[in-house]
Amino acid sequence: MQQPQTAVPRPRLGERVLTAVSRDPLTSPHRARNDAVLAAAIGVLAVVLALTVVHEGRRPDALGWVLLAGSVVALAWRRSRPMVVLLAVLVCIVPYHAADNTHLAPVPGSLLALYTVAAVARPLHTFLIGTAVIGTAVTVMFRIDAHQGEVTLLTSGWILAVLVLGVDVRTYRRYIASVVGRAERAERTREEEAARRVAEERLRIARDLHDLLAHSITLIGVQTSVASHILTVDPDRLDHAAVAKALDDITDTCRTARGELRTTLEVLRADGPDAAGPLPDLTALPGLVRAAQADLDVRTEEAHIPPAVEAAAYRIVQESLTNAVRHGGPGVRIRVAVEAADGHLRVTITDDGTAPGATEGSGYGIVGMRERARSVGGTLVAGPRDGGGFEVAAALPLQQSEALA
Repeated sequence: MQQPQTAVPRPRLGERVLTAVSRDPLTSPHRARNDAVLAAAIGVLAVVLALTVVHEGRRPDALGWVLLAGSVVALAWRRSRPMVVLLAVLVCIVPYHAADNTHLAPVPGSLLALYTVAAVARPLHTFLIGTAVIGTAVTVMFRIDAHQGEVTLLTSGWILAVLVLGVDVRTYRRYIASVVGRAERAERTREEEAARRVAEERLRIARDLHDLLAHSITLIGVQTSVASHILTVDPDRLDHAAVAKALDDITDTCRTARGELRTTLEVLRADGPDAAGPLPDLTALPGLVRAAQADLDVRTEEAHIPPAVEAAAYRIVQESLTNAVRHGGPGVRIRVAVEAADGHLRVTITDDGTAPGATEGSGYGIVGMRERARSVGGTLVAGPRDGGGFEVAAALPLQQSEALA
């Protein structure tokens, strides 16, 4: 059964009026049609006044009707060309009044043209235009008759009122536009902040996956090369124990990588930005270093090391070992030193890199390590050693306030 649609309540008259007043006249929908309809209504009113009000001048003749029609037709373009329309209206009504035609007939159209200019022009321009219009009207009326001039001078307050109304409407529209502009800028700022957070999260995910998979895949490659070397160098004197150990090492590496990948995915799937999972720490370093056949020296005594700093140190050592094994060539000697001193956890990884199979790196490992160090407020320096080989040195602050700075 089809659900009945709920009717959207129609805005009240006051709301529609405020919306129309607040809208920029140059961007209003259907403005050409609405102005044409308004010009037609003003024309009907002008004809009625010209035929019924005979004590304010005489009934228009043929030229008077043409001039009156010209002042009304021009109003159809009042919002698209406000100054041109005002000039056209003045050109028509000045000779119209000079011929002593019914003076009240073109007044509604003239006031509408003045209001439109005041609503879009600067206040100074509006003041100058109002002065010119009032001066022209009073001059023309005094040339016709002193009484008409006095009446025009006394009723010029209506012209001032229309101009003030136009300026007020313009000020109100500019205020509404500024409020809307601030809201749009705030919305753009929120969108940019959200995009920045997404980019940071993507970078963190990419860094985690790189640190995890690159290390594990590199070790698997090295262990596979060892097994292949044993099988192909001297098949007649096959060392079954060495092959079995290499395959066991590959199995352990795959199992470790699978567990760390599962942990990473669990953290990513957790709800909320504060969701946390188990982070790697310094207790996992011996196994990591042993798998890379490196030497380890850890001297942290009883220093309190924040979990984030431990995780950063672990990932830096992991990436450094990966790079050393991958680029240092077979038989490369690696040494890892971790020491807590002077309020910092200092991590140093060096290798001799003298093996003939050494290669140059071209990935994002060092960039990722620097980002790891910066994420906890630390620094990292990496480069070739003077005596040959490569060195990575990181200083990670142990104080939480420094890490967040």
